Amino acid sequence: MAERNEITDYFRGLQADICQQLADADGAAFVEDEWERPGGGGGFARVLEGRAIEKGGVNFSAVHGELSPAAAASLHVDAGETGFYATGVSIVLHPRNVHVPIIHMNVRYFELDGGRFWFGGGIDLTPHYIDREQAAWFHQQLRDTCDRFDPAYYPRFKQWADEYFYLPHREETRGVGGIFFDRLEPATEGKDKADLFAFTAGVGETFAPTYLHLLSLNRDAPFTEEERRWQELRRGRYVEFNLVWDRGTKFGLTTNGRTESILMSLPPVAGWTYDYRAEPGSREADTLSLLRKGIDW
Repeated sequence: MAERNEITDYFRGLQADICQQLADADGAAFVEDEWERPGGGGGFARVLEGRAIEKGGVNFSAVHGELSPAAAASLHVDAGETGFYATGVSIVLHPRNVHVPIIHMNVRYFELDGGRFWFGGGIDLTPHYIDREQAAWFHQQLRDTCDRFDPAYYPRFKQWADEYFYLPHREETRGVGGIFFDRLEPATEGKDKADLFAFTAGVGETFAPTYLHLLSLNRDAPFTEEERRWQELRRGRYVEFNLVWDRGTKFGLTTNGRTESILMSLPPVAGWTYDYRAEPGSREADTLSLLRKGIDW
């Protein structure tokens, strides 16, 4: 059975491997920043401001301590189970080229002192302009990974992503979705710890080849200043989701997490235009029409 040290070491190695692949593709080096959490543990932040990636972060953390009352309540943890250990890798990449999508990936493990544990994570894609063919290819990569472990995973976790990565105040999804899963544990899944860890690792290993393919397809495509302004508007929606709705952001801030790492997901530049209306028949209008739940890509 996978123990916490094995899982932690795996996540640390996953961060290093993904950063190496991204640096090789981009041609720029990551800035590295090791940090300690006052309440226990710490992490290793790696940030890229490169040629193709305008701002990207690949964070590893392994933290422990006592859950605050707010965090314990959000996790529905009993009063006697507030001691915790958490480790994982979180990634957000904001590209320079408007035709390259934003991507987010997270894989994580959470353990309570009483012995209960679970895994979570997922990958989702936020194109500035939605290309249906590329969205379908992206979802196929996720389906292939899920099917290696359980054919029920992809439809279940795709729907979960559609529901989770949604801006209710805009009535639109953050992008084309992907997969999202949380609190996978033996009691609910009927699988042992090793199986759940293997699936979580499989998701982590799907990230780099999938994104690097999309990056290679789009990084040299020409774009206009008007398209750049649209990119900033779409980044603004990304900010809205992460600051208002994302549970990971809220959990990190309520557990005295490292602010720089938590807010790493925000783009370098974003924009908001009052009462923006896309021109009918435009690519912007087409993208907006596809920001909805339940699309079978």
